[in-house]
Formats: sequence, C-alpha cells, structure tokens
Amino acid sequence: MMDLFCASLTTICELVLPLIVRYLTNLGMNDLQALSVKVILSVGIFYLILRIIDTFANYYMANIGHVMGAKIETDMRKDLFSHLQKLSFTYFDNTKIGQIMARFTSDLFDVTEFAHHCPEEFFIAALKITVAFIILAQVNVWLTLIVFAFIPIMLFCSLKFNQSMRRAFKKSRDQLGEINAKVEDSLLGIRVIKSFANEEMEQEQFQKGNHKFLDIKKEMYHFMAGFQSCTRIFDGIMYIAVVVAGALFMLYRKITPGDFMAYLLYITTLLTSIRRIVEFTEQFQRGMTGIERFTEVMDVPVDLGDSPEAIPLQQVKGEVTFDHVGFQYADGGKEVLSNINLKVPAGENIALVGPSGSGKTTLCSLIPRFYDVTCGKILIDGEDIKRFTLHSLRSQIGVVQQDVYLFSGSVYDNIAYGKLGASKEEVIEAAKKAGAHEFIMKLEHKYDTYVGERGVKLSGGQKQRISIARAFLKNPPILILDEATSALDTESERLVQRSLEDLSVGRTTFTIAHRLSTIKNATTILVLTENGIEEQGNHHELLQKGGIYAHLYEDSLPEDIG
Repeated sequence: MMDLFCASLTTICELVLPLIVRYLTNLGMNDLQALSVKVILSVGIFYLILRIIDTFANYYMANIGHVMGAKIETDMRKDLFSHLQKLSFTYFDNTKIGQIMARFTSDLFDVTEFAHHCPEEFFIAALKITVAFIILAQVNVWLTLIVFAFIPIMLFCSLKFNQSMRRAFKKSRDQLGEINAKVEDSLLGIRVIKSFANEEMEQEQFQKGNHKFLDIKKEMYHFMAGFQSCTRIFDGIMYIAVVVAGALFMLYRKITPGDFMAYLLYITTLLTSIRRIVEFTEQFQRGMTGIERFTEVMDVPVDLGDSPEAIPLQQVKGEVTFDHVGFQYADGGKEVLSNINLKVPAGENIALVGPSGSGKTTLCSLIPRFYDVTCGKILIDGEDIKRFTLHSLRSQIGVVQQDVYLFSGSVYDNIAYGKLGASKEEVIEAAKKAGAHEFIMKLEHKYDTYVGERGVKLSGGQKQRISIARAFLKNPPILILDEATSALDTESERLVQRSLEDLSVGRTTFTIAHRLSTIKNATTILVLTENGIEEQGNHHELLQKGGIYAHLYEDSLPEDIG
C-alpha cells in the first residue's frame, strides 16, 4: 500500500503542472498587472516543494519497491523448491530438469519485475487518466469527449494483440526450458559425446531447438510490433484531434488560450501514460507467463505424503513383509509387479535376480516409498509403512546404488551427508569401515579434496566406497544394494564387495545382483520375472533345482571368470 501511496504522490506533480501553466497563462492574458513577481515565485516554490516530495516518493518506489519484489521472488522460490522436495519420483521421471530450472531462474525473475512495476505503473496510469478526464471535462466537456472517444477503440485493438502475445510468450518460455534441458543434458554427458565424436550431431540438435526458439520469438515480436503500432497510430490521432478541435474551439472563443495550453499538456501526460502501459505490456505478459508456469508446478499434487495420523518409525528390528503387493506406473502402462508375497526376517540378506525389466529395482523402491504400491501393502515389523512419516521411514533405510551421485563439494561433505551433524571422528570411522580411508588420505587435500561435478575427479570404485561410507555413517537397520558393483572393474569390485559385506552385517539387506557370484552367501535368493517370484531359496538349493537361476548362473560363469 505504501508503494501505491508513493506512486500517487509522484502523479500529483505531473497533474499539477498543467494547472499552474493554465493559471499563469490565463492570468497574464486577462490581467497582466496581477501577474506579479510574488505570484510567480509563490507558484514556483509550491511546485518545488511538490518536486521534493516527488523525489522522496520516487526513491521509495525504486528502492523499497524493488526489495518488495525480491522478497516475493524469494518466497516463491522457497515454496517452489519445498514443493518439489515433496513430489515423488514419478514427477521427476516425466519432467526435464531444464524445464524446472527455467522456472527457478528466468520465470521467477520476470515475476519479480511484474510484481513491483506493473501494479504501480497501471495504478499511476489509471490515476492520471481518471484525474485528467475530470479536470479536462471541467475545462471543456465536448473536447474531452472527442479525445476520450478514441480510448475504448484503442483498448479493444490492443486487447486482441495482447491475447496473441500471451500465447507467444508461453510458447517462448516452454521452448527456453527445452533449450535449458538440452544444454544440461549435453554438458552432463560431455564425456560420452566426445568419446563417440558426436559433437556435430549435438550441435545440429541444439541448432534445431535454437532456431525453433527464434521462430517463436519472431512470432512474439510480430504481435508486439502490431500492439505498439496500434497504440502509436491512436497516439497521433488523439494528439492531432486535440490540436485541430482545440484550435477551432479557441477560434470561436469556446476555450481560452490558457485552457488550450493546459489541454495540450494534459494530453501529453495522458499519452505518456499510455506509452508507459505499452512499454510495460511486454513485462506484464512475461510476468503473467512466469506466474502460470510457477502455478503449473505448484498445482502438481503431492501423491506421496504423510497421513494426518502418521507416527515416527522408531526402534526398527528390520522385518519386512510384502502382502499381495502390486505396482503399476502412473502413465497407465503394463503392471510391473503383481501379487508379490514375501516375508523377510530381521537381519536376513535377500538377493534379487532376474532379467532386466522384471521389477527388481521397483520392488526395492517401494520399501522407502519412493513410489506407493498400487495394491496390497508393505509392512516393517508388522506395521504398514504408510502409518509412518516419510522422513522417519527413509531415515531407517540405506540405499547404495550402481549410479553413485556425489554432490559438488569435498569428500568429507559427501560422507557427512549420511548423518547431518556427524562429528569428524564419526566420518573418518565410517570411511575406514567402507575401505575408503586409505585412498582418501592419498588425495591431495585428503578429506577436503573437491570431488567435482557428480564426483568426476574420482574413479568408479572410489565413488562407490564413499557412498558406502555414507551408508555406514547413516547406520540404517534396513539396507538396499542396487547392483552396487556391476559397473566396476574386477579389482574395484573386490574392494567394494568386501565393504558391502561388512555393511550388511546385522542388517536386513536387499541385494539386486547382476553378477551372481556376489550373492552366493545370501540367506535367500529370489528369482523375479514378469510373472512375479518364480524361484526362491539359497544358492545351492536353486542350483540343484536346475531352473531359471541355474541357467542364469551358468550363463554368468564366463563373465565372472573373466
């Protein structure tokens, strides 16, 4: 409200000046003796005071108004990030990160400019037009009606162009998000691109998206130019109408020279206000488009959340039960899991094997509720996992994946991520248990060594052992190992496998295996296919059975031996 009040003060100066000119002109034309130095100086001092007030009001608008816009942007960015943290993997499976990043950066910046400038600019314009109409109508109502008759026609034409501009701006933002996504994808995969010598192909693909963006911009500027030209022609028509009609009224003594002079100044003020609206129309459209794209994300429902009666999961023993569990992705595709029944006692090591696409990773992803079951339920220590808060549930489950993600920071920061607030001694002890301490101490800056984006400065085995150290630090009673060694060389696999075996001791462990030699000692091995759990037993039992597992094991022998 204070911002709009200051906007009102800045408007007063512009509205008062034509009245001062009218007063002095009419006074000089009618009674030159009355136009004394005292009167002129008094008017000048009065206007100077108004200008001082205008200066302070304008400073407030430029300073505090922008801060207000920045606060709005900050709050919106916080809400957007918070909402994204609550969304399930399903949303991120179907959304490009570049599109999300565009909403955090350019979209919200335009919302800030819109939130600060547009309300005050439109308020000032409305105030000027309203007050100018009232004053001009008192001077000469017929001349005022002639001038203002053009405004509805101009607004109608402008509205038509506005609608087209809004659609073009939306397409522009969507395409910009696609460009961001392509740039991010190419930069993250730069090693793959160079290894296959596909730089030219990447450039061609980028150019296609870039030229499409150019075509959209051309369309956008076509409508923008039409909008500006529309207002410009009416600008000229209104001005010449005042000059011609006002001169005729003055010729027939229907208006005084002072009134005519004030009229011209007010029309100049009026047309300046209209030009300002035109200038901020692009910003208005950008801001509205940014708000639309912001609400698109905020309106995505949180399909995974805590129920009102959710309680913390504490003192976990580690028994996990799958009770008639079925799962199907939200896109309506084929059912991935169907009628899975399984009871895993606390502390057991369960291995899952089977062909790709059989649902091994999906099955394990249901335990920490990265996705929710479509039917049936999963229980921990006899209680449905939906009864527990997500934070407490996931804090009791450790996940070590094949594709290790290390954050941009130091080795220490990445290990400490497993337990926020852990002491340095705890971090080092976790690294020792994971077999990582020795190689860390050989790094240039030891635990303070920068690992690079996604840990590119470390080898695959080193990254995996840091992720295992992170899991050791978390110390969860339930552990999920998702093909944690399948991408490693033989030596790295041996070191990491030893660390994983140490990590698994005393925990309920689910191991998704690609190399079957790594799961010989599992308590129970589950063979998962499209039909569900086809076989179940330990290594020797399944080999004697001579079924699917035995064939998979025989096929893997050359690979394991090599």
